[in-house]
Amino acid sequence: MKSNNSIFLILGFLFLLNIFAWLVVLDLSQPRFLEVTFFDVGQGDSIFIETPQRHQILIDGGPDAKILEKLAREMPFWDRTIDLIILTHPEKDHISGLLEVLKRYQVENILWTGIRRKTPEAEEWEKLIKKEKAKIFISKAVQKIIFSKKEAENFMDIIHPFENMGGREVKDSNNTSIVSRLVFGNNSFLFTGDIEKEVEERLLLQNIFLDSDILKVAHHGSFTSSSENFIEKVSPEIAAISAGKKNQYGHPHREVLERLEKFGIKIVRTDQAGDIGILSFGKGYTIEND
Repeated sequence: MKSNNSIFLILGFLFLLNIFAWLVVLDLSQPRFLEVTFFDVGQGDSIFIETPQRHQILIDGGPDAKILEKLAREMPFWDRTIDLIILTHPEKDHISGLLEVLKRYQVENILWTGIRRKTPEAEEWEKLIKKEKAKIFISKAVQKIIFSKKEAENFMDIIHPFENMGGREVKDSNNTSIVSRLVFGNNSFLFTGDIEKEVEERLLLQNIFLDSDILKVAHHGSFTSSSENFIEKVSPEIAAISAGKKNQYGHPHREVLERLEKFGIKIVRTDQAGDIGILSFGKGYTIEND
């Protein structure tokens, strides 16, 4: 009898251990982090975001088809769907790669300003999004993108442009850029497109909450952006700069680097480090480079 009882106890213990093991596996299978990757696409911008709910967001696509190689590294080979594409503004170094993405991926949602540019890239963009079965949204502050109704501290606010600009024709679209602030728990990211000091000043005058842990430095680190007042208001710990190696514009400019250094902000650059990945756990983050 004692022997039988011992066997039952051992079997019961193994059964419970097996259940516990499965619970651990299931728990680990639930993503607990937000991943933001600043792609090294040369002289351009492209940012890939994967939320804890496995939503995939692509902000801009860089100047060429290099984005496809980047996405292939970040996404499983069988995954051909992107939940949301955000085009901050239709300049070649932001829009061209997205044209290739639209041709090869199924895109569920597209957010952009709707402005008109008489360039080959902008015209092809409009043709492609008409063919795409995605839901099209025209940006206007303040819009909120909620990733999970259960997790209130996981969202993205669109804070610029201040008005609907759909259908307007512009010669230079930098200052029409979509500016967004991504929040995950206690961590936050500010994505600025190519806005210049004029828009930065307007954001400050509007008293919009800008404080963020990670700042995507506007316009590849050009001296036309990143005023001292703006940097002080955002007060980031990390400044990410997307620029090409030895680009013809001299980005990032020394003046901007000095302003960032003045505030003790850690600078990470795609022209030096390659792809820059930031993994946020809601209460902290880590930085990974290529």
